[in-house]
Amino acid sequence: MRVPLSWLREYVDLPVSTTGRDVQAKLVAAGLEVESVEQLGAGLTGPLVVGRVHAIEELTEFKKPIRHCLVDVGQSNGTGELQEIICGARNFVVGDKVVVALPGAVLPGDFRIAERKTYGRMSRGMICSADELGMGDDGTHGIIVLPPEYEPGIDATALLELYDEVLDIAVTPDRGYCLSLRGVAREAAIAYGLPLRDPALLDVPGPNAHGYPVHVADPVGCDRFTARTVTGLNPDARSPIWLKRRLQKAGMRPISLAVDITNYVMLELGQPLHAYDRTLIEGAIGVRRAEAGEKLTTLDGVHRVLDADDLVIIDDRGPIGLAGVMGGANTEIADHADHGAPADGTVARLTTEIVIEAAHFDPVAIARTARRHKLSSEASRRFERGVDPLAGAAAAQRTVDLLVLLGAGTAETGVTQVISPSAPRTVSMRADHPDRVAGMEYGREIVVRRLQEVGCDVYGQDELVVTIPSWRPDLTAPNDLAEEVIRLQGYENLPSTLPRPTSGSGLTDRQRLTRRIGRALAGAGYVEALNYPFIGAQVLDQLDLPADDPARNLVKLVNPLSDEEPALRTTLLPGLLGALRRNDGRGSHDLALFETGVVFHPAAGPRTTAPLPVDRRPTDAEIAALDAALPVQPRHAAVVLAGAREQAGWWGQGRPATWADAVQAARLLAAEAGAELVVEQVQYGPWHPGRCAGLFVAVDGVKTPVGYAGELHPRVIKALGLPARTCAMELDLDLVERAGEGVLPAPRISTFPVATQDVALVVDQTVPAAAVEHFLTLGAGELLESIRLFDVYTGDQIETGKKSLAYALRFRAPDRTLTVEEASAARDTAVASATEHTGAVLRGA
Repeated sequence: MRVPLSWLREYVDLPVSTTGRDVQAKLVAAGLEVESVEQLGAGLTGPLVVGRVHAIEELTEFKKPIRHCLVDVGQSNGTGELQEIICGARNFVVGDKVVVALPGAVLPGDFRIAERKTYGRMSRGMICSADELGMGDDGTHGIIVLPPEYEPGIDATALLELYDEVLDIAVTPDRGYCLSLRGVAREAAIAYGLPLRDPALLDVPGPNAHGYPVHVADPVGCDRFTARTVTGLNPDARSPIWLKRRLQKAGMRPISLAVDITNYVMLELGQPLHAYDRTLIEGAIGVRRAEAGEKLTTLDGVHRVLDADDLVIIDDRGPIGLAGVMGGANTEIADHADHGAPADGTVARLTTEIVIEAAHFDPVAIARTARRHKLSSEASRRFERGVDPLAGAAAAQRTVDLLVLLGAGTAETGVTQVISPSAPRTVSMRADHPDRVAGMEYGREIVVRRLQEVGCDVYGQDELVVTIPSWRPDLTAPNDLAEEVIRLQGYENLPSTLPRPTSGSGLTDRQRLTRRIGRALAGAGYVEALNYPFIGAQVLDQLDLPADDPARNLVKLVNPLSDEEPALRTTLLPGLLGALRRNDGRGSHDLALFETGVVFHPAAGPRTTAPLPVDRRPTDAEIAALDAALPVQPRHAAVVLAGAREQAGWWGQGRPATWADAVQAARLLAAEAGAELVVEQVQYGPWHPGRCAGLFVAVDGVKTPVGYAGELHPRVIKALGLPARTCAMELDLDLVERAGEGVLPAPRISTFPVATQDVALVVDQTVPAAAVEHFLTLGAGELLESIRLFDVYTGDQIETGKKSLAYALRFRAPDRTLTVEEASAARDTAVASATEHTGAVLRGA
């Protein structure tokens, strides 16, 4: 909501010295989000005056149309002579009043105006457009043409209200009343302790039998409907400058007098209105739910197929408007003031009779309709946040008054009001409830005063009965009232107290593991990337997953943020690979990213459950039924790598990231959980068939797959637009945790020397090095401290189809120095184990 400070001052007598920054500070302290204060006219200096076009000479010898104009600027140029000005615009004629920047003026953007020779003529100034003066969109995209009543030479900066400050307020959903000058003025009046001149306090005639006929078939969707009629409008009447400028400052484009007035009143009072050309309405106006399949062409020219839940405005023909969202094109006000006759030679339609609609619609119905049709409007934004239901009659009266004043119309005596009976809302609250919420003492007097300032009527002593004002639908409970007292007294005045955790509370084992994993991966050079948990089915096709893969069984959202990603993720890879692709596209080519988070799989039981009650605590059975319907949410960890894993420099060549780095990341995670990870060559989905490792752990004594690691398939890399040789790993952290040993014991550091034994084994090419390492470890026994593969050789000295694997085995005892015989014996036992299970043979034996 954009709020011009000059407009705000009409309702609150702010001190003359008060600036937009001062008001911003006050409103922010009261809980409003004032994002910025825009200084209109910054960098603009005169002389800027009104001029009358005296003569125009068309210069035809140039590639584009150029006009040499003589403009009367009165005595503002010091001589009274006509001012020569070169201009390329063509939306003005001789006799028009325009805005002229004389030499010496500076326009926004430090554009300085000076006399100069151009196109063979002297130009002593500039005829200005709205964009050049920083006024915003005026709908013409050309030179400003002023009404004829202004005299040449008068100051145009004051006439056009070019100097002002505009507060840009981000209105939260619970503060819908602040989508109006009336609401913001109320907050400003409270903040400064000043009286409010409420623009809704108007003398409004009561309903009678002479008003335009209205029938409301859905009183739940529309509980109030006011209709007023104005006839005899001057079809050539235009919006005055002050009205256009206020709309522009508030971020809206002037269109025509009738439309501008309805928009102005909406900004002023917060009540959306709609104006119909009465000659185009057939019969009575009605409000009902649409029939499925009905069609309506809205004012934006889009042909819409309506849903049975849409609330529509109708006449005898059918829908003429989408209630609370947008009107229909078949009753549109003719914008004749700014356009000439139709090009086909027919007579232009002139709107001289208007029916004004000021209704109150159900917020939920309007919000759903706006989202269903992807049609968010200024009206729907206000209705779905809550509009004052009692403001409709005043808004209609204000609109009628302005149409009569500015359009020379006549207000008909008929007034239509269709009202569904409703009682004022009340909330009971203990007088000391805000004290107990805030942790400080306010006292009954302050509580009552603050509630009255926001418009509440308060009765009672220790137990208060608070009548809620019609413009505050967000106040429904004692805590809401307490919040009003606390914010108006100042959040900064609340005492700061640290919470006292109960003894023994802390992180769970699962949380500790997640943190250890994050620290371990960060220490290994990975950067955490947090991604949205939404995916589309197309990304699973790009990952080349089999048709029967469990990851394709998606949990789809009823109301997704994006139609392209309507489901919850079953794998972390799409988000991580998307982050890698974005970073690579922005010049970061050496990447190592990780993420930990839950994935979602449909529950095996029923997908839906009955809504939980709100008037009592749900039973254990009801909670269990709800839990059973929720998706299964295992916790996963994943990494992706591309580019260099080790940078080149004076220290050496560096090396690229490979599938082995992805496998090592899995080993690192398993070590943090205290689980033994078994790595085997497999073939699965997005990974390269020859460079894909299956990851396994023992869960309750059963070998269980927990994930995959390796280099991605070139087909997947091409489909996702990834760097060449991208590698990835993903595993199920919950299963790894189950396979772990729980709390990791601190390692015992032996002070005795290490005994190193190297061993080279020849095995078939098909035997994984991980399998040989596994059986060497089993055979070496407790003395083995570590094992490392340091060489793989295939060449002339090795039989075809074989490979040589060289391992470094480190032995150490905790209580003594090992003898050569003990270390050799442990090595021989390890070799024997590898020979028995993998067919390994000592090289050279």
